[in-house]
Amino acid sequence: MSSAAPAVRMRGIHKRFGAVQANVDVALHVAPGTVHGIVGENGAGKSTLMSVLYGFYRADSGQIDVFGKPANIRNADDAIALGIGMVHQHFMLVDTLSALENVMLGAEPHWLLARAQAAVRVKLEALMQATGLQLDLDSLVADLAVGDRQRLEILKTLYRGAKILILDEPTAVLTPQETGHLFQVLDLLRKQGTTIVLITHKLKEVMRLCDRVTVMRAGRVVHDLPVADASIESLAEAMVGRKVNIGRDHVDDGSPGPVLLQARNLQVRDALNVTRLKGLNLSLRSGEIVGVADVSGNGQSELLDLLSGLLQPSSGQLEIGGRTFEAGQWLDPGTARQLGLAHVPEDRHARALVMNFPAWESAVLGYDGLPEYGQGGWLNHQHMHRATEQYMERFDVRPRNPELPSSKFSGGNQQKLVLARELGQAPKVLLVGQPTRGVDIGAIEFIYSQLRALRKAGCAVLLVSSELDEILALSDRVIVMYQGAVTGELPIADCNETRLGMLMLGGGVQ
Repeated sequence: MSSAAPAVRMRGIHKRFGAVQANVDVALHVAPGTVHGIVGENGAGKSTLMSVLYGFYRADSGQIDVFGKPANIRNADDAIALGIGMVHQHFMLVDTLSALENVMLGAEPHWLLARAQAAVRVKLEALMQATGLQLDLDSLVADLAVGDRQRLEILKTLYRGAKILILDEPTAVLTPQETGHLFQVLDLLRKQGTTIVLITHKLKEVMRLCDRVTVMRAGRVVHDLPVADASIESLAEAMVGRKVNIGRDHVDDGSPGPVLLQARNLQVRDALNVTRLKGLNLSLRSGEIVGVADVSGNGQSELLDLLSGLLQPSSGQLEIGGRTFEAGQWLDPGTARQLGLAHVPEDRHARALVMNFPAWESAVLGYDGLPEYGQGGWLNHQHMHRATEQYMERFDVRPRNPELPSSKFSGGNQQKLVLARELGQAPKVLLVGQPTRGVDIGAIEFIYSQLRALRKAGCAVLLVSSELDEILALSDRVIVMYQGAVTGELPIADCNETRLGMLMLGGGVQ
């Protein structure tokens, strides 16, 4: 394999967006039939480099060779013709079309629809058999689980003849089980000769799956080596430029304070009358982080929505801030904020930001009624700008431009903007879901420090996360949910990955 022409060779790649130099003299060499990891902080230039390779952007200068031949990649059609496919972090699918129709879209083999569908189905069924990427081709995308949508995206690229597959943060929204299945598929594709480029923040995944890894920082390649010669610690230090600590760094410094939130017998039924929460009881105390170990779809999202006032229960009771709420007369988000409850949603795009709003508007969403932001129905935009500038400085949001649309910030900086807004009011209770999803290791360290500072200040924190390392690093107490019910509750001293994993699959406390 070493004598074969590289699948991808990029040399001297420069790309600038206005004053921002996204890629600086970047060189990348990807051997055929390997999994090559590209890691770096948010804004390091990883996705820009791969967007140049896929034809979304054109480099200002530099050269690209694909399988040993010079490539002039002007757009995505050129990349696809060269056998390059890309699966984006945010899926490029049409919800109202079936899986089969999404694959066909723009690549119909015949003008007669029925004949085209039949031909595509035959080819896709063969691909599913060969790759293990099984899904129902007739299901609407809107009805597919996240893992199935990702499988569909990969099938779509393979259907178009991809020999080089670029995956941008492919496990950011997957459960551990879905991640394991994806890795099995990628390993099979590698054995079949597909070259895979993996953009990720998760260094454990790099060590588990990749053959070689390239580290980028501030638009440049700062490290490139075989994974066998790397370690999580060395890669993290190369990414950030200093030593990073995201492990557990505090010990129990005494009993938590008084109960700040008490929920009793919470039950939720969805529109189909399926029970999503089953008689759940929960207490949150001052100076305590309670972790909810999470396999998506077991009631954690409903719990966050319920406690924040976004969802009404079928039955149950909630006590917070000296007030009691019952089903039928439930808490609403505005009242929740008045009582000192802040909420960082699991999905920052759908629930926490308006993507086409400038950062200063996103930074005050839900808090625009505060006296300092306006009086008598008149909003003080100047003060909102100043507050956003202060948030950006305190939470290291980059770039520090309150006028920049929220969509233009990297995922990690979007998350820090949301955290700045919710933590900036010194909440008494914080509900936070998936706080580091799609976030780089430097930002993870920062977010952990902010959550620990809140705990020390006496805030009660409910942390929902699918990352067991995160639960173990931050929590004082852990509850595990399975099919809408609590299967176990343990002090952190009694927790480990094996025990929590058993509870996450429905086993009781041993």
